[in-house]
Amino acid sequence: MAQQPPPSRTASVGPPSAGGMNAPATTPGGGQGQNSNQNLNQIVLEYLSKKGYSRTEAMLRKESANTDANGQPIPSRVEDTGGKMYSSTFNLVQNWIESSLDIYKPELKRLLWPIFVHSFLNLIGDFYPRDGQEFFTTFREPFEAEHEDDVRALAPIHEPEHLQQNNIAQLYRNNKYRLTMSHMAYTSLVMFLEQHEREGGMVVLHIVQNFLDVRTVDRQTAGGQKGLQRLLAERNGEQDAPAEDEGIPGHNPGSANMDRNAPTVLSKLSLGPMPMEADLMEDVKAELQDHDSTHPPAGAQNTLVDEFEQRIKREPMDDVPSRDLLPFPPSTARDVAMEVQKVKENRDRFRIEGRTGGVGPGISVTMFTFHNTFDSINCIEFSGDNSLVAAGTAESYIRVWSLDNRALTSPTDPPSYQYSSSRRLVGHSGPVYALSFSPSVAIPEPATNGHSSNTTSPDSQPRYLLSSSADTTIRLWSLDTWTNLVVYRAHQSPVWDVRFCPHGHYFVSSSADRTARLWSTPQIAPLRLFVGHDSDVETVAWHPNGAYIFTASGGGDRTVRMWDIVRGSAVRMFTGHTGNITALACSPSGHVIASADDRGEIILWSLPTGRLIKRMRGHGRGGIWSLDWSVESSVLVSGGADGTVRVWDVQENKESQQGKVVGEGGAGTKIDGTGGAVGGAAVAKSKAKKDVVVSPDQISAFPTKKSPVYKVRFTQMNLVMAAGAYLP
Repeated sequence: MAQQPPPSRTASVGPPSAGGMNAPATTPGGGQGQNSNQNLNQIVLEYLSKKGYSRTEAMLRKESANTDANGQPIPSRVEDTGGKMYSSTFNLVQNWIESSLDIYKPELKRLLWPIFVHSFLNLIGDFYPRDGQEFFTTFREPFEAEHEDDVRALAPIHEPEHLQQNNIAQLYRNNKYRLTMSHMAYTSLVMFLEQHEREGGMVVLHIVQNFLDVRTVDRQTAGGQKGLQRLLAERNGEQDAPAEDEGIPGHNPGSANMDRNAPTVLSKLSLGPMPMEADLMEDVKAELQDHDSTHPPAGAQNTLVDEFEQRIKREPMDDVPSRDLLPFPPSTARDVAMEVQKVKENRDRFRIEGRTGGVGPGISVTMFTFHNTFDSINCIEFSGDNSLVAAGTAESYIRVWSLDNRALTSPTDPPSYQYSSSRRLVGHSGPVYALSFSPSVAIPEPATNGHSSNTTSPDSQPRYLLSSSADTTIRLWSLDTWTNLVVYRAHQSPVWDVRFCPHGHYFVSSSADRTARLWSTPQIAPLRLFVGHDSDVETVAWHPNGAYIFTASGGGDRTVRMWDIVRGSAVRMFTGHTGNITALACSPSGHVIASADDRGEIILWSLPTGRLIKRMRGHGRGGIWSLDWSVESSVLVSGGADGTVRVWDVQENKESQQGKVVGEGGAGTKIDGTGGAVGGAAVAKSKAKKDVVVSPDQISAFPTKKSPVYKVRFTQMNLVMAAGAYLP
């Protein structure tokens, strides 16, 4: 006979509560085998209780309550209690975040958007269409400002089959939403969800684990952007500002490669200045030597030759673009004179080295105000030599003024022509949206009798003016004859912006047809087509070396892209704006790009690393329309619809200052030197929607009375020029 197996020890050792001494033995094939796991669990629970492991016992009891007779977990669906459970769960998480510590509240709030999306998609996918639509309608409002296009795209989803047809739904379901949080905030979230498991916490935890890529960092020890100080600053108005790497991945921070499997290595950039032609360099050096001999430097001032050579030595030879790949016309005598004048202005400029002891530099602004415009001006532009200013109007014409009241003449004028200090250029058949002068420098008149002249040579005046219009064309105007020379046609929609290359000859345009195009002035067809934005390309800017351009878009895109004009491909992409991007400016150093939007926010981006440097706030809503940098790249100036010119410290602020809340007030609000409002707005205690947070990076603010600021510009001497239209 086969030997009988020994009796089960599990049945014979248990206390009475586990089945008693007479509990039947459990064998692999016995009829009581289904109870073995429950008995074992009960014994373990008794043991844990006896040893005092109360927390472990509690967790095991919770797990045991949710297992079947074989010890397998019972698949529970919160939806079985009704689709409305998602609404109560979302409310539960919302209320917990609102009651959490202020230091963690901003980052926890960023969780609500992906939880909202996946809760809605789960409801629809699990055949709760009515509850899904009710959930969507109830909770959509807080997300409409930042995620307007995604909300609009998700709204038509009513049935499970719609999920397969909706691109945005597939994007969220097939990719993990990336989010950065502190260890403490994430731990608190998980503990809260586990404690409220039966109220729907496990549903949210399932979403976090399966659809979110949460990257935790140690806020206390991490410096810079992730430091504790920045979190404290976020309490003053930046709760709605996403991190630069937040959202659905598809690109690395700063990378324009949209392939999900793209390498983390960014494209190498050549950010140094464009090398000067050998012949031009020799001619410039000879001119500088002649000037040094006739005008020796005073005191400890460098000679112009020394200044020029120091600038050449500072230029990294391994970080410059190739001049052979970007051909320019041969240099002329005018180019030599312009380069000589640039060296003079660089030596004699007002130097702005940044903050000293927390006090910003004393920067002055010259404001030019246009009256009786009846809100018809769309854009204003200054010439490089500061002698001309031009305005584009909604009436389809351009008017150019001489800033020194000089008569603007033309060799084609009849003898009876009444000369004036302004000219009117007519040719467009739609509103003029952008203007750009060809490069120029204020060259003084030749010296007479050994004395330098204080007047500017007419030869320094720019030769050309570009304009873009709603009629889909770009026009090149001669500033010698004041006539239209060329009409460039290629865009299919209104052309929002046009910019001359810093070295002339080339220019770039952007349009509502979602493209930007590179042109050369002698050719009527574009040389390059830059395609990639999902909405209108609102504005463009050049890199100082002329080898790259920047484009920015609004609508559902809201990205800044950097393009290599030789290859025609994107090399950087920056995401993080929550409004339509309205202005761009690259620093003279070539390493930082500043972008501004219609929500009054400025973001600085590092070109080498592709990462966000910092955000700055202070402008009221309505749009920042113009940005420009000081020669040293240490200060940024901005102007916009709120009627103020503001000066910003671009260095990362490591002080423990916090932003000030002031009343927006529109144009005419009195603001002190630190950005705080004077009078009633300064003591306003309510944080209404019109309140504006002024970040500590603001050095000074210059309010106008009733003049939105269309243009701000640093001269080569580091003086600020601004222009606006008086709108009572």
